[in-house]
Amino acid sequence: MRLLNVFSGIACSLVITGAQATQQIEQYTQLLPEGANLSLMVQKVGASTPSIDYQDKQLTLPASTQKVVTALAALLQLGADYRFTTTIEGSGSVSNGMLNGDLIVRFSGDPTLKSQQVRSMIQSLKQQGIRQVSGSLVIDTSVFASHDKAPGWSWNDMTQCFSAPPSAAIIDKNCFSVALQTSKQEGGIATVQVASYFPVQVSSQVRSYSRNSPNARFCEFDVTAGENLRYTLTGCLTHQDKPVTLSFAVQDGNEYAAQIVKNELRQAGIQIGNAIRYQTTRAGSGKVLAQNQSAPLHDLLKVMLKSSDNMIADTVFRTMGNKQYDLPGTWRSGSSAVRLVLRQQAGIDIGNTVIADGSGLSRHNLISADTMMQILQYIARNDKQLDFISMLPTAGQDGTLRARSGFKDAGLEGKVSAKTGALQGVYNLAGFMTTANGEKVAFVQFLSSYAMSPQDRSGRKATLANFESTLYRDLYNSN
Repeated sequence: MRLLNVFSGIACSLVITGAQATQQIEQYTQLLPEGANLSLMVQKVGASTPSIDYQDKQLTLPASTQKVVTALAALLQLGADYRFTTTIEGSGSVSNGMLNGDLIVRFSGDPTLKSQQVRSMIQSLKQQGIRQVSGSLVIDTSVFASHDKAPGWSWNDMTQCFSAPPSAAIIDKNCFSVALQTSKQEGGIATVQVASYFPVQVSSQVRSYSRNSPNARFCEFDVTAGENLRYTLTGCLTHQDKPVTLSFAVQDGNEYAAQIVKNELRQAGIQIGNAIRYQTTRAGSGKVLAQNQSAPLHDLLKVMLKSSDNMIADTVFRTMGNKQYDLPGTWRSGSSAVRLVLRQQAGIDIGNTVIADGSGLSRHNLISADTMMQILQYIARNDKQLDFISMLPTAGQDGTLRARSGFKDAGLEGKVSAKTGALQGVYNLAGFMTTANGEKVAFVQFLSSYAMSPQDRSGRKATLANFESTLYRDLYNSN
């Protein structure tokens, strides 16, 4: 039986809670694989009670819908105009082309800093007549402390660029690429090439096998990171005619940045007297010789929400801890800051919500649909000041909802603005819809423990699209 027929009465009066919600909404879950868990909450903007309230207190993984929480707290604490500032400072005077002291590069956790901007700052030093530094090149990363990887991140994602550790020093998103050419010989070693502007060393132990080889059936590829920016590619791949381009996350952002700065100084003809030194405790400021500022926070958050940028989310998260407590930002201080800001400035007590990071990558995160709904309602009530909803992906138009087939199938392009969230077994949405009668509703869809049998996995996207198109078509037509 088609779900739309089962819910023919819901489209006329979509107000279902408690036992009634359990009985009726479970019909939606029939479109999902057995064992899937669904929390669903829908509430008109400004209404005091929800129209759909199904397992709203159940704690679940938010995945990237966590970025909605991060973005709201950041706007309230840091402000829409906040900018990350990277400076190059001199600890002494300059005379006859010599900087008598250290050259300090003070990183701020700017997630958008590019190597071209570093080059421009160093060229500025050259234009000021600096040709030599008597002291050390100091890499100051004191804005953050402790681990750059959050608790609960999957170990096997660590070398993927989407989970590059958000260190204080970030250049070009701390991501580099290589070209890997498989061997024509069965079992031969693939060769790897790295562009000279990436200050990394990459070696290959990757075996090459034909597609019908027994060795290729369970072939796995891996990369391991060693000291001094050394990476080793291991495992195996099937034969490819052309080189395969692969991208990997830098594991030591501080050393990576130091080598890029050192290379740029050499290219500019500026000599450093002593070795590179890493400064993790804030010392006295020197004279600012050059600086770079990021775009305003509101612009960064728009990128973060539209494209689900983890690096922006997690550096903003740690920065909140730094600013709130005037201590180097950590995952714990960021979590505490988010909780405090939401309570004090938005009147939202997130209770037993677990916040381990700002991006939602951590599997330690836990949140309920009810808590997320409180956040969405606050956003809607204050959107004139926050300009938040415009930052969310819009169905059929941009961001992670541009090609969401469920909304396309339901004819809802341009009518839904929401943040997506996906991890293995997780498929979430949190945002807003304008219904057929012009009302704006907020909704939270937390779908977890989602899995399909190996023979059915090819139909995963179609199954999810069918579930969402049916659900949101009904919501759109409700009154």
